[in-house]
Order: sequence, then structure tokens, then C-alpha cells
Amino acid sequence: KLAKHKQQYPPGVFLRSNDPSGLRQQVAKLLNTWIQICNKSDGTSQKQNHAQYLSLLQQKGVLKGDENADRFFRITTELCVESSLTAVAGPGAALEESKDNNGKLVKRPLSYTAIDAFSKLVVLLVKYADVRSKTSLLSKVLEVVSGVLRKELENRRMRGLEATMDQRPYFRMFLDLQQDLTASYEAENLSDEHTLAMLQRFADVYHGVLQPVLIPGFAFAWLELVSHRSFMPKLLRSKTESGWHVLQSLLVDLFKFLEPFLRDIQLSPAVHLLYKGTLRVLLVLLHDFPEFLCSFHFSLCDVIPPTCIQLRNLILSAFPRTMRLPDPFTPNLKVDLLAEISQPPGIMSNYTRALEESGLRPAVDMYLQTGQNSMKFFADLNEHLLIPVAKAKETGTRYNTPLINSLVLYVGIKAIAQLNKKSTSASLQHSAPMGIFDHLASTLDAEGRYLFLNAIANQLRFPNNHTHYFSCVLLFLFAEARHEILQEQITRVLLERLIVHRPHPWGLLITFIELIKNRRYKFWEHSFTQCAPEIDKLFDSVARSCMNPAAAATVADGTPAVSQIGVVNDSSLPKV
Repeated sequence: KLAKHKQQYPPGVFLRSNDPSGLRQQVAKLLNTWIQICNKSDGTSQKQNHAQYLSLLQQKGVLKGDENADRFFRITTELCVESSLTAVAGPGAALEESKDNNGKLVKRPLSYTAIDAFSKLVVLLVKYADVRSKTSLLSKVLEVVSGVLRKELENRRMRGLEATMDQRPYFRMFLDLQQDLTASYEAENLSDEHTLAMLQRFADVYHGVLQPVLIPGFAFAWLELVSHRSFMPKLLRSKTESGWHVLQSLLVDLFKFLEPFLRDIQLSPAVHLLYKGTLRVLLVLLHDFPEFLCSFHFSLCDVIPPTCIQLRNLILSAFPRTMRLPDPFTPNLKVDLLAEISQPPGIMSNYTRALEESGLRPAVDMYLQTGQNSMKFFADLNEHLLIPVAKAKETGTRYNTPLINSLVLYVGIKAIAQLNKKSTSASLQHSAPMGIFDHLASTLDAEGRYLFLNAIANQLRFPNNHTHYFSCVLLFLFAEARHEILQEQITRVLLERLIVHRPHPWGLLITFIELIKNRRYKFWEHSFTQCAPEIDKLFDSVARSCMNPAAAATVADGTPAVSQIGVVNDSSLPKV
């Protein structure tokens, strides 16, 4: 079918537009002239050749006015993409797989000569534009290139050939522009503000036009562009926080695209490969920029489905590079005496957005301040957390998960502020915030309670007052539970985060260790810890691993230690 398609539709047929007679030939001639200049120019003649070519463009009037400039960049982009698929490439070029007439798989090289030259032309035009016009000119070029990509995709979709589109020429074009413009800005010693504005133009296109939800066929190229060394590290090393917000919005775009596949655990080979790439990006951030994950843990976990336990653990395990984590396995570790435990973590996510959009925040504030009308407040609270039936079928849950996450963190932050004012540990269990948590834990059904407990567990991170408070909340709910089903579900939420591969969040470890070691909680007396031999072995393995991290990889009965179990098998967990 692919071979038949290539015979019927040669490269470039989906790119050509209805332009005035002779214009395409004129632009092609100008492009060929520029390619020759790029191939022949040396250090001494380069400036002179560039000046002559800019003069030629001015004479032809191809950049005079927005309409002419748009048409010039569009036709040049079309010619470059078509050239990459038809021209004969030199050694080391990218290879295209196709089948010959006999059905044999052959590899044909792609040529990027024209695309590389086009990138250099854009850099030259941006370089000689005044400071105010640099970003507007770049925006114009990026909009035109992305417009050509979308046009080709639409033309192919109309003929049922969307899957045959080759994303590599466009990837090369965006990557060339990213790298060449970054190098040019550094060579010109432009300020961090100008570099960030340039990267923002790329981010606007990646977010608004090319994100995977809008163009799934460009998802692999998109992820490579966003995580490339010419883009992601530049944003994170910027002197202002705006670069961090830009990257956060792009990562949210990625997780929103992956969410339906990950939620239903339906990973085709392509989606599985994209997921592996996402994991690698998170590992880079965890190693090189952990403060970014610390600052945006809330918004990132908001769009990650509950099934992605290891993905969430990667984000929640981040801690500031200036901090030295206390060993959670230290005997008789006094968490409340740690210097860091009284400090609030920095959160750059807008964690109140869902609460405000739902209209629930005024009622929450009123209850936290006065504690009045508690019956009416609690009666309305559970209803607010539900979503319409039609949307529930689409999302796979009856609950507004972002709203639950927002409510839990907001109430927790308010509670910490109240505790700091009263300076009494006893006020934890007799406070309005704990009243909200206790109500949700005791009245929600199994699904809602699971999401609520996950929202609490998402705050068990590095040493800070949020980790300490929510650890105490979880342990209090376990100790005061009126029904064993709540204790079983708390155990499940903690355990399923521990039996995946490392890393494990520090707060998660200290909470679980406290739960199984402190006799107050009578953990080992509960029936769900001994309901089946495999469950008994699992708990024993996790307990030995937590209490003795230097133990061998396998315990005496042959059960794998917690650090050796690779994935969560829901069939081995307590049913709730």
C-alpha cells in the first residue's frame, strides 16, 4: 500500500499551493542561490556574500510587506521539505525506509541541505533585524513552517494517508532553527531576556500548534525538540521564573496526551516508546534540575493517572540539591526535630485553580475560619467532587481528581498556618481542616477515597512542613479509622508506591516505616496483612526492606525485596 501511495503521490504533491505564475520558480531560484552561497562562503567572503544576497532579496521585493514575506517563507519551506525527500543526499544523511518493486525493504538517504540553508537564512534575517523586530520575525517564520506542516497533514488526512507523513524534515527544520538561533544569540552576547523571548516563540508554537494532542503524528519529534539541549536547559537556566513556567506547560501537554493510554494501560509499541522517552526526560530533570520538579510537583501529578506509580514517584522523589536527606532508616529518627521539617516548600503551581473554578473555595474558607454550618458544608462537599456522567465516561472516573488534589493541598496549607499560630500539637486532631479530611475519608466511596488518599500521599516528599503535616494526617486517619477498609486502603496507597523500582519519596518511606514499627497503629494485627500467603510474604518482604536496607536482595523465604519488584501487580494487592 505504501509503495502504491508513493507511485500515485510523489513527494511534495501535498505541499504545493496555488501561487501566482512564475513565483514558485523565482523563489526556487533564490533558494538555490542561497544554498550555493552557504556551500562556498568562507570567513573572508561570508559577510560580503550575505550582504549581496540580502540586497537581492530586497530588489526582488519578496520580503516587502507581511503578505509577500509570508508567501516567501511558505514557498521556501515547501521547497525545502520536498527537496529533503527527493534530492540525493551525501554520506551520513538520515535514511528513509521504503520498499522496492520486489517488496524488499531498502533505505534511501534524506537530504537536509536545503533545510540547513533555510535555517541559516532565517538566522541571518533575525540577526540584522532591530532588537524589537527579532521576535516578531521569528514568530512569523515559525507560524509559517508549522502552517505548512498542518496543511500537509490535512491534505493527507483527506485521502486517508495521514500515517504516511514523514515528520523528519519538519523536525530537522525546527531543530536547526533552535540550535542556530541559540548559537547566534550567544555570539551576539544578547541578554538573557532576549534569549528567553526567542525560546518563548518556539514554546508558543509547540504548545499552541504542534502539541501531541493536536498533531499526534509529530509527537516523537515534538518530545525531542522540547527536551533538546538547545531548549529545555536554556529555559531552566534562565534568570527569571517564566522559563520554568514555559517548560511546565509543555510537560503538562505531554502528560495530557499520554493520559488516556496510561489510564487504560493500553500501550501500543509507539506509545510505549514515547512513554520511555518521557521517563528519560524526567530522569534528566531529576538529576540535573530537581528544583523544577519540586516546584511543579502539584501540576505535574495533576495530569498523571493513578496507574502511573513509578512516573509519579520520580517527580515526588526530587529534593533541592542544597539539601542532604536524612537517612529514613536511621533508628529512632526524630522527624519533628529536623531543621528542615519546619520550612515550607516552594510551590510554583497554581494549586487553587481547580478550587476556584469549581466555586468551592469561599465555602471552604468560611468553614475553616468559623467552623459553622458544618452539616450543610459537608453535605455539599461530596457533590462538588463529582463530575457529570457524560464526562465521567470519557475520563474513566466519577470524580474531579484535580479538584480533590487542589482541596487537599489548600486545606493542608491552611491547617499548617493555623498550627503555627497555636503552637500546640494537640490541635491537629481537633481542627477544622482535620474535620474535612476525616469527613472525606469516612464518607467517600472506595474510588473517591482512593483518589483522596493519593492526593495526601502526593505531598509526602522531601523534609518540609507539608511532608510532616500530611504524614501525620495519614497516620492519624489510620489510627482513628472506624472501619478497617480505610486502614486497608491507606496501606494500599503507600504499599503500591513502594513496590515499584526506585526512587521512592523520602516522606513516603518515613510514613510507612512509622506505620509498621509504632505499636500504636497495631499494623500487624489487621486481617488484611495476613489474608493470603502471597500477601503475607509481600508485607514481610517490604517490612524487612524498610527496617533493614542493607539486607540481601532476597529474604529467607525467597520473596523479592521491595527494591527488586519492578511493577505493581494489582492482583497481589489488598482489594478495596
